[in-house]
Amino acid sequence: MYTLFFLKRCAKITLIVCAFLMPQLAVAQDDLAVLPYWKYYNAQPMALYRHLCDRAFEQLAQRKKAIQMLKTREDWQKRQALVRQKLQESIGSFPEKTPLNPVITGKIERNGITVEKFYFESMPNYYVTAALFLPARERKNLPAIVFCSGHGATAFRTDVYQQMILNYVQKGFAVLAFDPIGQGERIQYVKTNEPKRFENLKPTLEHSYPGAQSFVAGVSPAMYFIWDGIRAVDYLLTRPEIDAKRIGITGRSGGGTQSAYIAAMDTRIAVAAPECYLTTYDKLLKSNGPQDAEQILSGMLAKGLDLGDLVEIRAPRPTLMVTTTRDMFSIDGARELYVEAKKSFKAFGAELNLDKVEDDAPHASTPKNREATYAFLQKHLQNPGSNVDEKISPFTEEELKVTPTGNVYTSLKGETLFSLTQKRVSNRKSRSNPQNLSKQIISLTGYTPNALGEIVFSGKFPKEGYDLEKYLVKGPGAYYLPVLWLRPHAQSNKMVLYISSKGKADIAKKNGAGEQLAQAGYHVVVPDLSGAGELANTYLSGGDSYIDSTSLNLWYAGILTQKSLVAVRMEEIQLITEFIKAKAPTTTTTTAVGVGTFVPDLLHAAVMIPSLSRVALVNGLGTYCSLTEHEQYLPRYIPSVVSGAISTYDLPDLVAALSPRQVLISGMLNGAGQLFSSSELEKVYPSNGKHIHFSSEGADLLDWIKKEK
Repeated sequence: MYTLFFLKRCAKITLIVCAFLMPQLAVAQDDLAVLPYWKYYNAQPMALYRHLCDRAFEQLAQRKKAIQMLKTREDWQKRQALVRQKLQESIGSFPEKTPLNPVITGKIERNGITVEKFYFESMPNYYVTAALFLPARERKNLPAIVFCSGHGATAFRTDVYQQMILNYVQKGFAVLAFDPIGQGERIQYVKTNEPKRFENLKPTLEHSYPGAQSFVAGVSPAMYFIWDGIRAVDYLLTRPEIDAKRIGITGRSGGGTQSAYIAAMDTRIAVAAPECYLTTYDKLLKSNGPQDAEQILSGMLAKGLDLGDLVEIRAPRPTLMVTTTRDMFSIDGARELYVEAKKSFKAFGAELNLDKVEDDAPHASTPKNREATYAFLQKHLQNPGSNVDEKISPFTEEELKVTPTGNVYTSLKGETLFSLTQKRVSNRKSRSNPQNLSKQIISLTGYTPNALGEIVFSGKFPKEGYDLEKYLVKGPGAYYLPVLWLRPHAQSNKMVLYISSKGKADIAKKNGAGEQLAQAGYHVVVPDLSGAGELANTYLSGGDSYIDSTSLNLWYAGILTQKSLVAVRMEEIQLITEFIKAKAPTTTTTTAVGVGTFVPDLLHAAVMIPSLSRVALVNGLGTYCSLTEHEQYLPRYIPSVVSGAISTYDLPDLVAALSPRQVLISGMLNGAGQLFSSSELEKVYPSNGKHIHFSSEGADLLDWIKKEK
């Protein structure tokens, strides 16, 4: 009886204690989060993407106004000249035309079809594997089609693509099908006996992983894809069987991208029929978002262009849009594009030269669309006949193998996208100290300072030796930055702004660096910037360029709009410094600390914000160039890269520009995530940089901050 009474009494006491402690425990666990309290503001997973889209929509609205002003043929001709110029700027300069050096490696004949397997060099030592399909019965003045493959690993050897290719040949066309880089026999990241972190990548990553390096070097990887197509036309024109005035192009999905771009840039393409790609960027951004690297043209939207310009620049040359209603590329956008482009063809008196077919299907090739494409190319390449989609037995992958090993890199040791980027970077003129560095940063990043907006105080928690205050600070877009202010109980005018790519919780946690500084008498302001903590970007994760937990698709949105992710975070840092001034006007010095992948972002901001009197860079990327020096680089560094900046400056140039402000460099890494040695650091950073202090141990950071004079 006594035992039962005792147990009941203990249970009652336990319930009382738990009821008393539970609210405190909840507060303790939630000390460092700001957004959960503010349901209205807490739409953060796609805040950064929406911010970039808002900029894109403004740019597209300006383009729409320009298009609405076009009435006459002369108006459209001026527009075409402008578009041609802007497209070339976005793509980049094409290389010099060098000998193709074609080598035929085999021939197949079956059922009235001859296949010549061959490779050519679109650039020196840059091999393109291909096959020329010819009708055996007729070998003079043939109309020809350049066939661009979609994102299948085997490229044109895929059965569905052969279904189209072989039907064209049966109908009297010659067809040149070539492997895009990263597909077919041009796969770059082959699986080996010594496993690598990045190997055996799917086609979109075969394009985007080295494509990101190409953007770092300032080149749109689309340039290489387009150039291969242009050189494929060059090869066709060397063949006596081909009628140079009757060349068409088609392709689906990734091949739709290639065929649309090549047809826009090569006026020798008489007829074009891109399939399952064309839409508007307005609808693309609102659905699947920016696509993989070869579909991204640098500054395309910022230059006033949209995908419709790829069609309108071709007027009055015949063009067919091949679409499906459930495509990943919005059918609504495709219909809008068609209506707009029809006006350009009408102005040229060739309204019937633009047509569109659509089928109720997903992102796929359908008999209806194939037959419509056959008929369109037959009509406009003057090759009449039946457009029935015949069932034809495909060749095997082995039969269509061009090289002995089935891979140009193991057979011929040719150039890859990575090696071409390496050469481009190594051949660039050495940089001197860039003049007007601030102007260059603004131009390359898209940085625009903002006025401080709304500040929302979100609570205070007393701690040992300091108070933890929470704020929301209006960001540069329609979102808010969660900020913690560790305010010491002792009066102080010393401030530390702590920027970490792991988020504020990593620094402000119990016994963390922030708490140690606050207890030592420093004000410590710790925000979450876009991509970190409560502002982590979960939108577009899983996109076709999502690799190693990094969304390159999001970075591409910045490239399209010329608003780099670095610029967004620079603006966020600038607003936080304005917030500090507003809330602590007596602060005399601010030491800015950047940790992890956000080191380049803080470094850019520090050059532009003189009130950051000292700067510490910890465990971050040491140079942009190092990303182009390692084939197995780490994608996590890419979102903090300014595309093409290394032609003007690199991160050590920014460190030099901070002089005489003191800079601590600790634990800096190369693009592969390897620590720079002491000797490498001496080479990388200015030898006369007396304002630079090196530390191999991150723990030295607090001592360095406290040694402030």
